[in-house]
Amino acid sequence: MPFAGFPILIVAVIVVLYLLNSIKILRDYERGVVFRLGRALPEPKGPGVILVFRPLDQIVRISLRQEVMEVPPQDVITRDNVTIKVNAVVTLRVLDPTLAVVKVANYAYQTSQFAQTTLRSVLGEVELDELLSHRDKLNLRIQGIIDQRTEPFGVKVLSVEVKQVDLAEQMLRAMAKQAEAEREKRSKIIHAEGEFSAAQKLVEAAALLATEPLTMQLRYLQTLTEIGVEKNTTIVFPLPVDILSLLRNPIQGVTQTALENAATLKRTENKE
Repeated sequence: MPFAGFPILIVAVIVVLYLLNSIKILRDYERGVVFRLGRALPEPKGPGVILVFRPLDQIVRISLRQEVMEVPPQDVITRDNVTIKVNAVVTLRVLDPTLAVVKVANYAYQTSQFAQTTLRSVLGEVELDELLSHRDKLNLRIQGIIDQRTEPFGVKVLSVEVKQVDLAEQMLRAMAKQAEAEREKRSKIIHAEGEFSAAQKLVEAAALLATEPLTMQLRYLQTLTEIGVEKNTTIVFPLPVDILSLLRNPIQGVTQTALENAATLKRTENKE
């Protein structure tokens, strides 16, 4: 009969289509966790061509590539009672696809929740200055804590970076004033150090000139030469300090004598 082999042909076509439908191709960065009769196979499949016999088998694809996840902005109160908003970026990678599928419902969501709580708790233990100046140290600390919590379900946290720190306007103005005061303080210290160094050099120069009195005369002539280049009529005569002291002593003597005479005259008038 011409139609005797028709059912066999239909069965063969169904088997071929079933086998073709069972062929799955996994990329190099993908692994397939196969559940056979509800039980996960010990080793994930892939990459390349694998066979998944439905409905006995079910497959869950897991990517082994690095994933970047942004942590939403978190309200944090630092140890010195400063309210800030902080967000971060977490880089993670699946090391064990079977654990990532079996142990948790959604490893990315669970890692995000861990990152949010850890970010708030760690940054709440430090002061604002430490957060701004030692960010790398805090990043490593947060990464270690999150990595410990994600290790049981086969996820490795590669890095955590605090992305942005938002401060209130009042705190920004206060920090600007503090920075301005610090710069003014440094400028005054530098100016005082310059004055001190200049005074030291003047003392050394005076001690050197005192050893040779002729050098003072040479310095005077050099100064006159510099003044003459400017085409002016100003002439500077140096007046030694010793002369001023000699002039001051006679004046003080005359003044003292006049005061004594006035006192004597007053006593004489009182006696009369």
